[in-house]
Amino acid sequence: MANIYEGAVEVSRRTMTLFFMVDASGSMDGAKMGTLNSAIEEVIPEIRKISAENADAAIKIAVLEFSSGTRWITPAPMDAEDFTWSFLTADGLTDFGAACKQLNEKLSRKAFMSDVAGSFAPAIFLLSDGEPTDEYSSELSKLKENNWFKKAIKVAVAIGEDANRDVLAQFTGNKEAVLTVHTPEALTKMIRFVSVTASQIGSKSSRVGKGGVDEAANKQDEMIDKINEVKAAEPDDDGDLEW
Repeated sequence: MANIYEGAVEVSRRTMTLFFMVDASGSMDGAKMGTLNSAIEEVIPEIRKISAENADAAIKIAVLEFSSGTRWITPAPMDAEDFTWSFLTADGLTDFGAACKQLNEKLSRKAFMSDVAGSFAPAIFLLSDGEPTDEYSSELSKLKENNWFKKAIKVAVAIGEDANRDVLAQFTGNKEAVLTVHTPEALTKMIRFVSVTASQIGSKSSRVGKGGVDEAANKQDEMIDKINEVKAAEPDDDGDLEW
């Protein structure tokens, strides 16, 4: 009997890139950066599993750190199955505007969104504990005009009381998409929650619009619903501040 699968062509999965945008300024030194490094390292196997079990999309990971300047830890998005977390160190200022410029440049089909099989809109996870030290408003405004950024899932975590939550809300477009943590335990929990949930929601199949950009604007709404569920279920970690 002839093999009915002979000559069949494997259909390539589209990709969804999870961006970690990490404040690596001097104020992050110590417990903040140590906790962040450990928490992201520990959640990567879960992201790999989500990617492996998803028939629609493969998850890729990109990491941008910013302090006195910016640096892509990943020269290009890496498949989750091949990615290992490189522990970051903290030093310098908080060049948030420069980070917005870098992200804007890479959110393009000429750069990080060039996968031939097509790309879902990305998920972008910003972690910061302070105030921008550069002039960020013009670069953030340009970033917010980027179609990939408009359709992206965007979540920010404010680490400690000194984080400028208004700036983080400008980035996410919604105060509800900003989470505040005061302890290492809370930071670990939120990193896992955001990384896993954004990967699950962001890699779900949906309609693709003009230019190949994923039209699922409701993915950000779905993410915010999940955030609100967590906020309602978890007491505020307003106890002893440990940073």
